[in-house]
Amino acid sequence: MKNHSLKIAPSILSADFGRMADEALRLEDAGADFIHIDIMDGNFVPNLTMGPKMVAAINRATSVFLDVHLMVYHPFDYIERFVEAGADMLTFHFEATEDVEETLAYIRKCNIKAGLAFSPETSLSMIPKYLDKCDMILLMTVNPGFGGQEFMPEVLEKVEFTRDICNKLNICEGGKYAPEGADPATIKPFLIEVDGGINPQTAELCVNAGANVLVSGSYLFNAPDLKTAVESLRVKQ
Repeated sequence: MKNHSLKIAPSILSADFGRMADEALRLEDAGADFIHIDIMDGNFVPNLTMGPKMVAAINRATSVFLDVHLMVYHPFDYIERFVEAGADMLTFHFEATEDVEETLAYIRKCNIKAGLAFSPETSLSMIPKYLDKCDMILLMTVNPGFGGQEFMPEVLEKVEFTRDICNKLNICEGGKYAPEGADPATIKPFLIEVDGGINPQTAELCVNAGANVLVSGSYLFNAPDLKTAVESLRVKQ
């Protein structure tokens, strides 16, 4: 039986930038649950990618949920532009701002979902404080900034820690506390996303550790058949 609660989020950073609308449609046809869009400013990470106009173009091409990952300093300053462009969720880095709670709250005030990302070197002790203030935790399994890197297995400890804390505190989808006495079968789990070096082997490790959103770029876009590659990441229960 396949795990249909698992979200597959292809990273469009690995797509053909000369035909992004077609690539977005190809991802939709392949069964992607999210489209992961990396925004890099050349400062927080040493690379430049795309901006709100590209997000808007992707949004016009597809109805798939747009998972926009801000790898930028001062993410608060970018919120309104990406909301207007059609982002369904904005995820920014804990390391990129001193105003984490304010930024999360403002994203939610704009009626989209808010995610918080952690780079591999950041202590896992920072994670519990924000679980009820966001909709998703993104744990980078590579150093942010470039595609095609190798998976860092040491991050699995953070995935396990985050899932265990969610379970102990009864935090479920949307950072909400599960009602006391609720049937566990009716509770949707909190979103824990992993990003970097994801293929069928590392996907299984991450899902077993507690992740339920898998970002994959190079593996999917280098595959002979995109739909088959997407399905190969849906780890069996």
